[in-house]
Amino acid sequence: MAEAIGYPDRMPEGSLTATLRVDGAEVSATVAGERIVLSQRLTDEADRMPALAGYAAGRMLREEAVLAYGDGAAFLWQDASARASDQALVRLFESFMDSCDWWRARVEGTREEERAEFPEMMIRP
Repeated sequence: MAEAIGYPDRMPEGSLTATLRVDGAEVSATVAGERIVLSQRLTDEADRMPALAGYAAGRMLREEAVLAYGDGAAFLWQDASARASDQALVRLFESFMDSCDWWRARVEGTREEERAEFPEMMIRP
């Protein structure tokens, strides 16, 4: 995959896991059986998960990347066949990075919503 996407660093021969630095963020690429799995940690703040989960159902209809929670962090993952062509691997990587950009913007958006001050409202009958 690293060669297919033109990653500048060489990966160790025979390694099944690599961490790629892309646009200032880390993307983990792991070969698991016949699949290659890309993942990126979005946030370690568990209180963000309910807001992020609200977007998940709609995003599953638009993209292959999946929002998940584990080890105290929200992360995004996507997989494909490890035997995919170079062109398919490039498409996988590009679509995954687009998804990561969208999700990182939502993480930042939930932080902005917390900072916004809403006037207290009272609904009267």
